[in-house]
Amino acid sequence: MIFGSKNQLIGLDIGSRTFKVAEAVKAKKGWSLKKFGSMDVPPGIIEEGVIKDPQAVAEAIRELLGLYNVRQNNVAISIGGYSVIVKNITVQSMPEDQLYESLNFEAEQYIPFDINDVNLDFQVLGESEQNPNQMSVLLVAAKKEMVNDYVNIIDMANLNLCIIDIDAFALQNIYEINHTSAGENIALIDIGAGKTSLNILKNDASVFMRDVSLGCNQINQKIASMANCSVAEAESLKLADKPEAISSDDLDDIISSVVSDWCNEIRRALDFFYSTNPEDQIKQIVLSGGGANIKQFRDLLAVQTAAEVKIIDPFEAFEVKNEHLDPGYLQQISPQAAICMGLAIRRVNDK
Repeated sequence: MIFGSKNQLIGLDIGSRTFKVAEAVKAKKGWSLKKFGSMDVPPGIIEEGVIKDPQAVAEAIRELLGLYNVRQNNVAISIGGYSVIVKNITVQSMPEDQLYESLNFEAEQYIPFDINDVNLDFQVLGESEQNPNQMSVLLVAAKKEMVNDYVNIIDMANLNLCIIDIDAFALQNIYEINHTSAGENIALIDIGAGKTSLNILKNDASVFMRDVSLGCNQINQKIASMANCSVAEAESLKLADKPEAISSDDLDDIISSVVSDWCNEIRRALDFFYSTNPEDQIKQIVLSGGGANIKQFRDLLAVQTAAEVKIIDPFEAFEVKNEHLDPGYLQQISPQAAICMGLAIRRVNDK
């Protein structure tokens, strides 16, 4: 028996280079995966989370769903980047309805945008550890313009938008379905095409979050410049066993240079976290996104952070219910599938 089938939706990850879709159901024995698929999209239709060509994005979404025979109309998507701000704040203890009323005033101190230009949401995390008369609140602000753009493309794709999540929260949700942190501090790091997201969990709660504009596109752009080719051709060269338009040594140098920048930026973010949480050392880093597949990056990050570095497997707790889903393909795509799977486990009536 499947629980809450009327509340089911599909997870739709709208990335800057690849769109992904997943459909999962929860039964008595646990989660099962019904459908999963991905499709590369033309460069430039989305850049750093900003939709540049709404018609092309909507058409690509319809093509993706048709390609994998997805008939469910209810969808969950996620957003991230500089148009989204997530902050842990401390406020005077009060009922949630009162916090709703005072949210604009409280948020104005922490949001670097005009408060009238953002949509606000929050989640009460509990009593403050430092002051029992205060409570910890996770504050989320997203620019209305960006939210409206995503609402519009889902409407253009003839779908019913039920949930707009945050990339880092979707990743956290799928991590928690598959793993328990056992009281350890865990850093979830997603290295996508155009941005990298860092989310530090303490006792399964998010305590620090940061997005930076670094990602796999940097590698492709440097290859394109050196090989005098398009970004799409650069992606093929990067994945080729023996690239013809660029030497293996040059390719290694480019990758080494870029992943070194990634590690330096991540190290700076962790140092900032440690400056206010000196006792909360991070023992494990869990990677997702395309950058997770780069061994040089994993090895260097482990050395620079003195932490165990692992790649997430978002399918680990799922029984595969589709004979057309090749286990080899799922294993290969798993780092890039994490956010999409985190969206697929949401339900229509979720907050």
